[in-house]
Amino acid sequence: MKNKAVSVSYSRNRSSGPLSAIRVKPAAGNPRRGWLTAGALTIPVALGRGGILANKREGDGGTPRGSFRPRQLWWRGDRHSRPRTFLPARTIGDLDAWCEDPNDRHYNQAIRLDREQGGDRLKRADHLYDFIIEIDHNTRPRIAGHGSAVFLHLARDNFGPTAGCVSMTRAAMLQLLRRLGPKTKIIIG
Repeated sequence: MKNKAVSVSYSRNRSSGPLSAIRVKPAAGNPRRGWLTAGALTIPVALGRGGILANKREGDGGTPRGSFRPRQLWWRGDRHSRPRTFLPARTIGDLDAWCEDPNDRHYNQAIRLDREQGGDRLKRADHLYDFIIEIDHNTRPRIAGHGSAVFLHLARDNFGPTAGCVSMTRAAMLQLLRRLGPKTKIIIG
């Protein structure tokens, strides 16, 4: 009689763990739009107004070409419950912002601003930053002027271009978050 035991490693659901890589490619005929492929999931995305660029610079509107890793999820806890993800997660507070000034020592880093200070606030009136996946673009080393605040976030209603990020619908973001972990490669280009 043969042993009918089933190996636990083969009976697990293959979609339960983080993906090793996801890919973002431009759409044919429109460099401001693209497709993100994550395993069997393929979703439309909006890209930077400058398309995908190999030599990203601050303010050029380009989405950087390259291979990146997600660092953490930022989300609006006052609007949404914590989504399922393998990424470290942090709620967005009233003082959370991102430094985009190449002359500042905190360039391309999260910062906290007083209520009176200006800056790129993460807590926005619109819904674009309700979910932000921070990636490691221009972090090691950080080079002044090579681009900052490149995220995966929610898209505008008309899927208009971003300032250099990759954006998608809320439903797509929630599906993607379930499959992302700190070691997932995000390949753009």
